[in-house]
Amino acid sequence: MKRKALIILVIITSGFFIFILSSDKTQTTHYRDTTVIEENKEETEPESSVTKNKNESTGEDSEEEMKQKENPESKVSNIIVEVVQNTIDFFSEKDLNIVAVGDSLTQGVGDSQNQGGYVGIIDRTINKDTKHANIQNFGKRGDRTDQLLLRLNDPKVATSVSEADIILITIGANDIMQVVKENFTQLTYGKFADARSDYEKRLRAVFERIQSLNDEAKIYLIGFYNPFAKYFPEIEELGMIVDDWNEVGEKMTGEYSNTTYIPTKDLFADEDIDLFAEDHFHPNDRGYERMAKRVLNYITEETEG
Repeated sequence: MKRKALIILVIITSGFFIFILSSDKTQTTHYRDTTVIEENKEETEPESSVTKNKNESTGEDSEEEMKQKENPESKVSNIIVEVVQNTIDFFSEKDLNIVAVGDSLTQGVGDSQNQGGYVGIIDRTINKDTKHANIQNFGKRGDRTDQLLLRLNDPKVATSVSEADIILITIGANDIMQVVKENFTQLTYGKFADARSDYEKRLRAVFERIQSLNDEAKIYLIGFYNPFAKYFPEIEELGMIVDDWNEVGEKMTGEYSNTTYIPTKDLFADEDIDLFAEDHFHPNDRGYERMAKRVLNYITEETEG
């Protein structure tokens, strides 16, 4: 048991503090067009012997790739996920206010072009040709539940929340990080379990505050993922911590009206696809695309149902 505690200490602290040190660096991930939500060709289509990226015999670019180099916009039309059309149809006759609050995942840290991460993708998808929704992003890197609660008292944020039709929230990852920082020399699984009850109280206060401002808006709490699963799959405790804390959010959304929990852990469980930015903590453009697609699916399918 002591050995496991030590492993958790080394892995979690090293990962989180790499994240802290890298959070102020300029994002250098290569830009990828996210005008509409799309998955890379290798994710959604089997590779064709005719359209492989490189000709196996000559090593030259395929005809399809050469066309894309000549016209980068062509790749946008190659793979348009079904959710895009569903989204356009859903929002075409609506004029909605969407407000996003929370931490760096809402702010969009890891987005190679600083265009707002998953929130920015949702904005560009909904308002691609015609403005159907007014979207405001109040995400702030490093925010915990207690800090989000304070931000909800800011007049500008409070007014936007009170006028919102849909509210998107990402929060909790920095609460976990706070446990690491406060228990650096005595970090065990039990420390996270003990802190979870306080997190639940703070998260409940966030919901109470939002619903005191607006009891009609549809609220979506977006769960967090395990950024270390790809690199340390043998350390089960890491996944347990994420699951435990996600369970708090999922359970709480069931206690309030007009609230829904959106899981994301499974979106980042693919070991064969790079979904993280250079800090190995935040999503890259592709990771944010997956989040945006999941959120839009929940919004459109649930509301229509």
